[in-house]
Amino acid sequence: MDISKHPCFNQEAKSKYGRVHLPVAPACNVQCNFCDRKHDCVNESRPGVTSVVLSPWQALAYLKDLMQRRPEIAVVGIAGPGDPLANAEATLETLRLVRAEFPEMLLCLATNGLQLAPHVEELQRLCLSHVTITVNAVDPAIGARIYGWMRDGHRTLRGVEGATYLLERQMQALRALQNSGILVKVNSIIIPGINDTHIPEIARRVQEFGAQMMNCIPLIPAPGTPFASIPAPEPPMIHAVRQAAGAHLPQMAHCSRCRADACGLLNEGTGEASLAALQAAAALPLNPAESRPYVAVATREGLLVNRHLGEADEFCVYVEEADGYRLVETRPAPPPGSGRERWHKLAMRLRDCRALLVSGAGPAPRNALAGKGLRVIEMEGLIEEALGPVFRGEELPRGLQRCFAGCGMGCAGNGQGCG
Repeated sequence: MDISKHPCFNQEAKSKYGRVHLPVAPACNVQCNFCDRKHDCVNESRPGVTSVVLSPWQALAYLKDLMQRRPEIAVVGIAGPGDPLANAEATLETLRLVRAEFPEMLLCLATNGLQLAPHVEELQRLCLSHVTITVNAVDPAIGARIYGWMRDGHRTLRGVEGATYLLERQMQALRALQNSGILVKVNSIIIPGINDTHIPEIARRVQEFGAQMMNCIPLIPAPGTPFASIPAPEPPMIHAVRQAAGAHLPQMAHCSRCRADACGLLNEGTGEASLAALQAAAALPLNPAESRPYVAVATREGLLVNRHLGEADEFCVYVEEADGYRLVETRPAPPPGSGRERWHKLAMRLRDCRALLVSGAGPAPRNALAGKGLRVIEMEGLIEEALGPVFRGEELPRGLQRCFAGCGMGCAGNGQGCG
């Protein structure tokens, strides 16, 4: 397997070749106790974070534009913000579109492995070159401390039972990948006091099942998670873990712990140009056969964007015309109380809208709506001043942008749109 142009697998390539992660996979089937998948949090750079979620066709449009500006991009990866194979339809369709448009591009994905085995043959057909599986424990008792739950179809598993099931599926995936021609790297999060002394055993076990490389990644404590109070591992612990695991597998030590919408060289942050391009792609139709001619607005009196997504009982729907913008109709919001299902219903009611303007929204509903192709824009100001930039796919003027106050600030935790 040629890894010469993959900056994540070849340290010598990281200053020459770039990668792009296409954020097309919002749902996840495993809840890790260190993970909080914030949506639209540009101040954070860690796995599970993205500014937008794209459909496969939007992702292709974004990539085509990107390649005109960044020819050094050699790898297209899918790494979330959820798990790619918990969103298998969108992930595989994206890979098919990219392979058809860019036949020489390296393709890779990062997954927890729960749903990987059934898709290995399809990934081979698509000439996927690299896959990363995150394995944080090979002892179910330790895994039970790391994972809150895992979902297999409609069944939710917890504790040792869930950790055992996940481990079985991960080993099944590793076996399926043997002799596939796909290079396999295993990621393990170093969690002090939980699995730091256990990681060498992970390395030994996954090497027996065919893994070829390993990346021991220091924990990033995320506020609001069960592991928020666990400190990040110090350099001596990181070095000791990698050295011990290195007795079984070659170690990768230059990981940048990338966002799900990362773009460019490994040492680059999330630039304004990348964010603008992502937002422009999210405003496009879900695919060329679909049209989204409208923009929805949460407003009290029809003049200002001044209602929070969770409190709005109706939305004004506007269309662009030659001489301005016209109010087409108002549409009722689904009643509160149904949790995530409420946002799926809203996405269906606004499925012909390219964007929804609100004064505020929590990450959970934003993520759910973005996964259905509806871009949620937080702002404050006159409706008419915002409609032009939104219809053109441009960023809002700074005077209209709502100031970022921090993920989860003021959250009531009631599922009504505040988080």
